Amino acid sequence: MAIAEQIKIVEVGPRDGLQNEAAVSVDAKVALIEALAEAGVSYIESASFVSPKWVPQMADSPAVMKQIKRRPGVTYAGLTPNLKGFEAAVAVNMDEVAVFGAASEAFAQKNINCSIDESLERFKPVIAAAKEKGIPVRGYVSCVLGCPYQGEVPVENVVKVAEALYHMGCYEVSLGDTIGVGTPLKAQEMLAAVAEKVPMDKLALHFHNTYGQALANIIACLPLGVATIDSAVAGLGGCPYAKGASGNVATEDVVYMLNGMGIKTGIDLNKLIAAGADICQHLAHGPRSQVAVAELAKA
Repeated sequence: MAIAEQIKIVEVGPRDGLQNEAAVSVDAKVALIEALAEAGVSYIESASFVSPKWVPQMADSPAVMKQIKRRPGVTYAGLTPNLKGFEAAVAVNMDEVAVFGAASEAFAQKNINCSIDESLERFKPVIAAAKEKGIPVRGYVSCVLGCPYQGEVPVENVVKVAEALYHMGCYEVSLGDTIGVGTPLKAQEMLAAVAEKVPMDKLALHFHNTYGQALANIIACLPLGVATIDSAVAGLGGCPYAKGASGNVATEDVVYMLNGMGIKTGIDLNKLIAAGADICQHLAHGPRSQVAVAELAKA
């Protein structure tokens, strides 16, 4: 299969990124989301409706969503682990919601205190409620290339969870290397295995850059035909399981690489770099994007 001519970037910085960073103000989050939309990002994961007890950095999600000026043609999505979270998302008019499962039994037990099968059962009422309201649901699979607790994760577990989410009604399933331990051939083999059960155009890659492998892993997977990539502006997001590690692959680095390959994203790289630099002024570090660091050094 040929490499896609256009790649959809799912920007996860305001949610997956900031939930692993020091807390920033509602105004700073609003400014980030609006700057990303201004840069041409068409899908922004903007909020998380999980218990503030577990993720205090996201407790202000309703306030953020009420304040942003929405741009036509941009999808604003929120993470909703349960029905309570879904109702909170509906209350602030989220365009889409997402549920998240794990391919690792140990990770599921440690993080959500239940088995993989039990976690999937919990999503059914959320997906049913979303279907009733005509709200699309995206699914995440964590630990597709390794787990902080059990190490190796059998690829058949990844396939099982991805297929279950797809058949439950998730229009797209994002495959997450949560701790960033994957390497190119393993990433390619994992994606190929999942694509035997879930159509390639319903799959996305969500690779963290903890060990510096994310771009290489993406490159290895592109020839298989995947056309959606999750990334975070400025490489936002630590990795709570690897001390001092960087988090998500940086959107700037992905866009720069795709631009160099002649692949369209619809994103203005200079505006993207500026959006990342602005949010980093509210955090205790600069951008973790190598492209941003190089370009900002010229300014």
